[in-house]
Amino acid sequence: MKSYLFPAQASYRLVQLTDCHLLASADGWYQGCQPALHVQQIVAQLLQSPPDAVLLTGDLTQDHSRASYQLLAQLLAPLRCPVFFVPGNHDDPLLLAELQQQPPFHAATLLELADWQLWLLDSTGTTPAGSFDSSKQQSLQQQFSISTARHFWLFMHHHPQPLACFIDRYGLTEQQQFWQLLLTETRVRGLSHGHAHLAYQRVQDGIQLVGCPATSVQFLTTPDWQTVEQGPQWCEWQFAAAGAVSWQFKRL
Repeated sequence: MKSYLFPAQASYRLVQLTDCHLLASADGWYQGCQPALHVQQIVAQLLQSPPDAVLLTGDLTQDHSRASYQLLAQLLAPLRCPVFFVPGNHDDPLLLAELQQQPPFHAATLLELADWQLWLLDSTGTTPAGSFDSSKQQSLQQQFSISTARHFWLFMHHHPQPLACFIDRYGLTEQQQFWQLLLTETRVRGLSHGHAHLAYQRVQDGIQLVGCPATSVQFLTTPDWQTVEQGPQWCEWQFAAAGAVSWQFKRL
């Protein structure tokens, strides 16, 4: 597991972007929106007060093309801050590996911020549903056991608990086992994910769950797949050295 150590400071502001669904063309369309334009508008807003880092939680592109990943790099470059990501079910692992070799991207899956460790988990499997199988669980448990950090926060693409809508058929397949693992580690404060194109927050078994809205379109909480264009959206995080954490859902 490769880590990235942030310089010591009182607090850290991180921006979470998810489900960009970019296409090879900057003027391409996805479900009634132009995804590249949405990301461009978010970046323009963030340039007024740049974050310490950007976290991308999967489904970065829609067409799985090399050009779409290069477009993402071009769109984020003006921020001049490190960018980290976890894969989504729409992402191509080989092209993601290429992307990690060029700025502003970093290959780290563990971010160290004073008292905090942010764990970037790969929840992809062989189907659109999420997977965090026994080997992944054992590896995470081992990493937990050797960590000396006081607080953990997890980021992944798929949602780990049901949301009572159509996206549940594509949720994490090992929900019970994964959740039990988190409950055994008292330093896990919360988990944020993408995939659901839905902004929500709730506490379950003492663990905070946060769903990040998509930069592209949002999903309705209906039994069938329905999308709605509500403009660019994202989530901003503050992690304080003393263990405080807060977040805000943002939209333009």
